[in-house]
Amino acid sequence: MRRDSGTVGQRGSVRGAILAGGEARRFAGKPKGLELVGGERILDRLIATMTAALGEPPLLVANAPEAKDWRPDLRTVSDLRPGLGALGGIYTAVLEAPAPVVCVAWDMPFVSESLIRSLAAGLEMHDALLPESGGRRGMEPLCAAYGTACRDAIADSLTAGDLRAVGFHDRIRVGILSLAEVRALADPELVFFNVNTADDLAKADQLWRRHVSSR
Repeated sequence: MRRDSGTVGQRGSVRGAILAGGEARRFAGKPKGLELVGGERILDRLIATMTAALGEPPLLVANAPEAKDWRPDLRTVSDLRPGLGALGGIYTAVLEAPAPVVCVAWDMPFVSESLIRSLAAGLEMHDALLPESGGRRGMEPLCAAYGTACRDAIADSLTAGDLRAVGFHDRIRVGILSLAEVRALADPELVFFNVNTADDLAKADQLWRRHVSSR
């Protein structure tokens, strides 16, 4: 993973993309992003956050036939190369947003404006910027920023059948937003929380109440 510096992106030109892929097998096939947290759909929460952070509404990458009805005001596109998992969604966002783009999975209700801005700013020095987390992967490729150099690198991985969300990193300049830097922006346990099950949804509502009461 190369981490050298260089001018990669320009501040103010970074777009946003919400990735609504996956079959939600652990959520009985229901669209996770349409569930309510704190009385508001996760999708709507993310749209508001990304619009405030980047200055314009995000692209929605979704394969469901009814996806364009979820938020008719958004531009909605399906995967350019279907059936290739999360990496296929990132690839679509990089091409269709177009890059430079901050991608966020649509099951993450607590992503913050400050984190999105920091990820976007990091593209001035890197081809991709991922935040470090305490999760099993150690970093969050589905809450990360991707520059134009990612297009060919991801395409090569997809063609080779390497569908790992980080499989193309050795061909680009990757930056890591350290866990300490993330903590300075938001609580990592909150900001990277994702809703995969009904239990997660109930916990998300509890986290929202706790966060609101602490404010």
